[in-house]
Amino acid sequence: MPLPLEGLRVIELGQLIAGPFAAKILADFGADVIKIEPPESGDPLRTWRMVHDGTSVWWAAHARNKRSITLDLRQPEGQEVVRKLAADADIIIENFRPGAMEKWGLGFKDLHAINPKLIMLRVSGYGQTGPYRDRPGFGVIGEAMGGLRYLSGEPGRPPVRVGVSIGDTLSGLHGVIGVMMALRNREQQGGVGQEVDVALYESVFNMMESLLPEYSKFGVIRQPSGASLPGIAPTNAYLCKDGKYALIAGNGDSIYKRLMESIGRSDLATEPELASNTGRAANAERIDQAIGVWTLERALDEVLAVMNTAGVPAGKSYDASDIASDPHYQARDMILEATLSDGSTVKVPGIVPKLSATPGKITREAPALGQHTAEVLSAIGIDTDTQTDWKSRGII
Repeated sequence: MPLPLEGLRVIELGQLIAGPFAAKILADFGADVIKIEPPESGDPLRTWRMVHDGTSVWWAAHARNKRSITLDLRQPEGQEVVRKLAADADIIIENFRPGAMEKWGLGFKDLHAINPKLIMLRVSGYGQTGPYRDRPGFGVIGEAMGGLRYLSGEPGRPPVRVGVSIGDTLSGLHGVIGVMMALRNREQQGGVGQEVDVALYESVFNMMESLLPEYSKFGVIRQPSGASLPGIAPTNAYLCKDGKYALIAGNGDSIYKRLMESIGRSDLATEPELASNTGRAANAERIDQAIGVWTLERALDEVLAVMNTAGVPAGKSYDASDIASDPHYQARDMILEATLSDGSTVKVPGIVPKLSATPGKITREAPALGQHTAEVLSAIGIDTDTQTDWKSRGII
């Protein structure tokens, strides 16, 4: 069967993570994504982190299923190419600072006048409106303003980052949700597109659960809590005999009883005060201590075996080697292979979500810089002589 997004044309103008991450998801499910990059340098992510044969291995996952063309958006000719592409596109994705696209004559109103069905996903630090709209904003700032950084880490210590650019990818995910809603609305409203405005800080804030309601109603400012989850117990990381940590989540009422029975603490399993989460949360330190005493006498593998037998959610903290060798990852096609420019292969994350009838797939390897420039420009009527002239002038 055809992939669910086949027939959709996406023009990706973004760089680095948020916008391109959204485009990657659309491409995985069949959208034709044309990625526009600056001539010579390309998307900076091409050289971020560990590089093989001149290109980041991250690129193999981040840019798969896309076509790459080079174009200087500051030049009138480059701007005109975007207009030509937009005339036949379904979706434009951009993550420049608000106002940049308008300065180039490529804002939503400009492109929507050319193509009324066009949907434009705009990802920025603070959104397209509001007093902070003109400030530069990366994922780290969005994570901080959204409330995540304040809660991350151990009590009394500086806030820490998650370890990946979670603010960017959350924004990419919210962007895809917005695009799919806009596509559905376009179907219902006679083919008219719209803007999808995604702010980094709002994407993070949307995940912050009870943070604001608790402050609003009780004046409580939630504080960092390390590995535990305040107000929900027991759920924590527990040190084992071999120096490893077991993550155990026994916070459901029946699960809690099974957990306590499995560690030989029937007294805690049947104590009336601990029958619901309210009582357990008030006694979290006492419960954690009981679990910690038990895990400290056993190796991690034994702890996990006991928990699995008892039907208690538990696991270990996976590093990259754990992920690469795990049979469950393999069984669900969550580790795929991509081919690099020198013909060697690299493992990349699989495709999410899993669709039963039309699952996503990798149909193109991540492109070399400008690999499809001639192909795309020729398709919109830019002849080879013009392309040669543009190349000499640094437009492509």
